[in-house]
Amino acid sequence: MNDSKKYAVFGAGSWATAIVKMLCENLDEVGWYMRSVYTKEHLLKEQHNPSYLSSVEFHIEQLRLSNNINEIADWADYLIFVIPSAFMQSELNKLTVDISEKVIVSAVKGIIPESGLLVGEHFHDIYNIPFENIAVIAGPCHAEEVALERLSYLTISCADAKKAQAIADHLSSSYIKTKISDDIIGVEYAVMLKNIYAIAAGIAHGLGYGDNFQSVLMSNAIREMKRFIKKMHKMKRNINNSAYLGDLLVTGYSIFSRNRMFGNMIGKGYTVKSAQLEMNMIAEGYYATKSAKLLNQRNVKKTQLPIINAVYAILYENKSPKKVFKKLTEKLD
Repeated sequence: MNDSKKYAVFGAGSWATAIVKMLCENLDEVGWYMRSVYTKEHLLKEQHNPSYLSSVEFHIEQLRLSNNINEIADWADYLIFVIPSAFMQSELNKLTVDISEKVIVSAVKGIIPESGLLVGEHFHDIYNIPFENIAVIAGPCHAEEVALERLSYLTISCADAKKAQAIADHLSSSYIKTKISDDIIGVEYAVMLKNIYAIAAGIAHGLGYGDNFQSVLMSNAIREMKRFIKKMHKMKRNINNSAYLGDLLVTGYSIFSRNRMFGNMIGKGYTVKSAQLEMNMIAEGYYATKSAKLLNQRNVKKTQLPIINAVYAILYENKSPKKVFKKLTEKLD
């Protein structure tokens, strides 16, 4: 696909690698910033990411690789951030180039802890990016299945429909179907919340709860998500669309879900610290749980969030998963 706009991905994890793969289906050149010099050198020599989705081979001539965030940010027009939210600000602190005229695309699944803001809000408030130049990538789409080129669906949300469609077109392929939305805030909250509910699903599995309970848990989770998002940003939306319900289900049930895996370990008796040390990927839901709790506390009229409160009690108050979930079962229907 010929396009004068340049696209770049920031981050080198599994989802970042998957997005680069999607872009390479349509673009002659894709910028790719990664912090690790080793990862960059390995890619140049072996044509694949040494740590994530190593089965995906790239044509190196398509990639503009750099360990300098300013070089890539200056070169590209569309900046796709796929850095874990817990480390986002430390990377952004390296920026010295002006990005106020760039289009910022978030594929980050959480809230920036330093500001307590959604990624889009953070870029708007801190870096003066107009909301019409901010987009979000969401949907039930695991990086591992992108690597296998299994049919997947993405939703691109942006206040500017033309920009949303342009991004969608550059991510589309025979195995990636895309649609656009204008609910950028609601979708961003859904992306954050589904990771918390996936941790809850994992804890339930680790405790020995079966499929019957899991279905009740997910049914209650989508209703809780709807209440939370409506409180934060009221607009007309169908919570059953794939960007909300679909993403929740795949994150809660899939063997590829790192948040479910993290929760499963907690349910089986791991401490938070030991579970984090054993995983080689970030479970965004851990940080999202604290953010969601704080956001709800700031509201004058608080939303009922029994599942999020249960996960918070386990992860941050060191409460017994078994006892907390026993109480939770009485609040679900």
